Amino acid sequence: MNAADTKDVLASMNEILRAESEAILAIPATDSYAAAVDAIVEHVHRRRGKLVTSGMGKAGQIAMNIATTFSSTGTPAVYLHPSEAQHGDLGVVQPDDIMLLISNSGKTREIIELVELLHGLYADVPTIVITGQPDSPLAAVADITLLTGGAPEVCPLGLTPTTSTTVMTVIGDVLVVNVMKQIGFSRPEYAKRHHGGYLGHEARKEKK
Repeated sequence: MNAADTKDVLASMNEILRAESEAILAIPATDSYAAAVDAIVEHVHRRRGKLVTSGMGKAGQIAMNIATTFSSTGTPAVYLHPSEAQHGDLGVVQPDDIMLLISNSGKTREIIELVELLHGLYADVPTIVITGQPDSPLAAVADITLLTGGAPEVCPLGLTPTTSTTVMTVIGDVLVVNVMKQIGFSRPEYAKRHHGGYLGHEARKEKK
């Protein structure tokens, strides 16, 4: 790579960092976050259900990451693939569960169909939705809607999920951290869930 290319990449990097930072700061901070945290605590920690996350494509990868992060911090969660749900995996859902659905467009066919299937199985299981479109079909059927702000993707085509997935990840972090605070999740409890690796070692060390 020559010097001109390096300069171009660094300029692009700075622009991407600026754009994605601004997108994060522009996430609408609403009372819906407190409602979402309360709902997760109610269904998972009081009713002994679990959090079921779902999304399609790149949003599904974010949903899977959110589920694993919740599970590692004391809130049982699983990822449900929306297509596999139509072939029997919907059976993982139980009456006291709560669902977290992610779709940037709010129009993802498989997620809309998942909600319909869910209501046919357990009509009272609430849904939290993360989307960039407040007027979308998915937002219309959600019990709680968390908006991303709809910032444009930094992809030069304006298509590839880039900025949107960054924002979705941050929203997931907001939910995880605040649920941890609500349930008083402790370092010893963290250690029980991390038996190996660096995090397990650090969690079992005496905090100074």
